[in-house]
Amino acid sequence: MAKPNKKGPVRTVQISCLQCKATLFKYRKGGKGALVKCFIERIVEDHTHTPCHCPGCGQEFARETMIRGTPAYKMIGGKVHMK
Repeated sequence: MAKPNKKGPVRTVQISCLQCKATLFKYRKGGKGALVKCFIERIVEDHTHTPCHCPGCGQEFARETMIRGTPAYKMIGGKVHMK
């Protein structure tokens, strides 16, 4: 399978925790759909201390996985908000 584009999209989105509103990432997202996965190489700013856990409330919002041979975070539905 093809790997995701290294340079990636130009549009950045703010990803925050739905429960405590803490900022998690600034991410270069492609497309118009819902946030299902975040490729780690496309994260511009990372505000988390431990991977996949919110720095504010500590809940797990994603799982680490490999998608098309690239490390990524697979988002858990209803845990994050994208703006």
